[in-house]
This record gives sequence, structure tokens and C-alpha cells, in this order.
Amino acid sequence: MKYEITDIRLEGTNLHRIRALVDIPRYGVKKGDLGGYIESEYNLSQEGDCWVFGDARVFGDALVFGDAQVFGDARVSGDARVSGNAWVFDDARVSGNAWVFGDAWVFDDARVSGNAWVFGDARVSGNGWETSPLYIRGSKYSLTNCKHGYIKIGCETHTIDEWLANGVEIGKKNGFNDAEIAEYTAYVELFKRVGK
Repeated sequence: MKYEITDIRLEGTNLHRIRALVDIPRYGVKKGDLGGYIESEYNLSQEGDCWVFGDARVFGDALVFGDAQVFGDARVSGDARVSGNAWVFDDARVSGNAWVFGDAWVFDDARVSGNAWVFGDARVSGNGWETSPLYIRGSKYSLTNCKHGYIKIGCETHTIDEWLANGVEIGKKNGFNDAEIAEYTAYVELFKRVGK
């Protein structure tokens, strides 16, 4: 067991503070340190180095696992998943069926919800999911919706539908490998879903 749920309850909620039962050197957590708030043991894996810090909250059917961190005043709820080396922090909110994984960061007052996936080395901050332009920093190039209905990846600008129809060909022409093509296809699908 890595942590226990304490009797320290967040007023007006079913959330309880966690306490470390072992050291987690990766994040400077010492045995006995208090962490953030969770609703049940389902919300934070007992395996890996994952941790919830400070006033951060994880609740509902949300799950933090792997080596992920949730800290600051961040909230992870619904059926959301945060895994890998991902960080969710500041006043960020991850909810619904959203996944944040890999080395991705969601921070400031960003909102990631619905069926969105944020992964790779992506950084999502501010209110980027709610106002144009949407910007994602991928593993090779950044993506932005430079104007309504268009996405710019590196030096290439095309409509969302053109990217979806021709993305593999465009990617190969620009030296992308199969994993990078899959990564960027997922980003384009995300742009389409959020309606930018």
C-alpha cells in the first residue's frame, strides 16, 4: 500500500485527504506526508509513483495512475484518466471521458472534457479549449487552428477535412513516421470534435 485515506474530509464533500505510507522519492513525498483529496481508493492507484498533492481533487470514477501527478487546485472527475508522466495542475479541470497521458501537461485554467485525448508532449493551458485558436504542442510540430476550419501543422495549412483525408500522405511527405502520423491524426480528430 502506498497511501491511506484519512478521516480529514473536505467540508461539504465526500472527499478525504490521503496520507503517504511510503516514500515516493520521485516527487519528494515522504512517508506520513498528506496529499490531496480523493473520493475512494478507485481514484488513485496504489501502484506506480502517481500522486495527488495539496488541494487537488480526484473524484467520481476518475482515475490517476502510472507516474502521473495532480496538484495545485486541479480537479479530475467523471470518467477521466490521467496516466503516464502526465501533470494536471494549477486550476485545470479534466472531466468526462477525457484522457491525459504520456508526458502531457494540462494547467492554468484549462478545461479538457468530453472524449478529448491529450498526450505525447502536449501542453494545454489557459482557456485554449474554449476559444480560438486552439494550440497543441505535439512531438514534432505544434498545431493551431490558424483560422476557422483550418489547421496549421509545421509549415502546412489545410482544412480539417483535408488533413483527415490526406494526413498520411502529407505526413510521409514531411518525414513523419507511422507513430507520429497516428499522433497527429488523433490531434486533428480532436480539433474536429471541439469544432474549431
